[in-house]
Order: sequence, then C-alpha cells, then structure tokens
Amino acid sequence: MTEMSSPYISRPRIMVLGVQPSVPPFRIVEIDGEVVGAARSLADVLAVAAAAGIRVHDLDDPDVVRWVGGDKFTWTRWPASAGRP
Repeated sequence: MTEMSSPYISRPRIMVLGVQPSVPPFRIVEIDGEVVGAARSLADVLAVAAAAGIRVHDLDDPDVVRWVGGDKFTWTRWPASAGRP
C-alpha cells in the first residue's frame, strides 16, 4: 500500500478519552497530545478547550474533537453484566 492509497487520518487538537470509573465518572481530556484535565460533562470539555485558547464551534467535527469510547453524550460506564442497547 502506498501513502497515496492510505486513508487520511486527522489528529484533532482535542481528544476526549473513555469514561473512567469514579464517583462521579469522568473523561480525561488531552489537547495537542498532552493531558490537560478531567471532564465530568460537556461543559467541562468546552471550559478546558477555552482555557487552552481553542474555540469549539462544532463538537461533532472529527477534525476538532475526537471522542474515544463514546460520543459527546457518553458520561457513564455500562456495568459489565448489562447489555448495551
């Protein structure tokens, strides 16, 4: 496979990692590959981005924010014994 035939994979400035087990649960936020904080809500993600000088206009744009282990509405973990809908 050559570079020309490989798909383009962007590296967004903001990465929101999967939900961490805690009370309350949280998600780790990375900006430019560096851990910058924890978010317990969508508002926390926006606050961390703003503190880093990043204006987010579209949380669904994968070139801006990458959501790992769920989307912007995922803030709790499913119990291991429960089936996901």
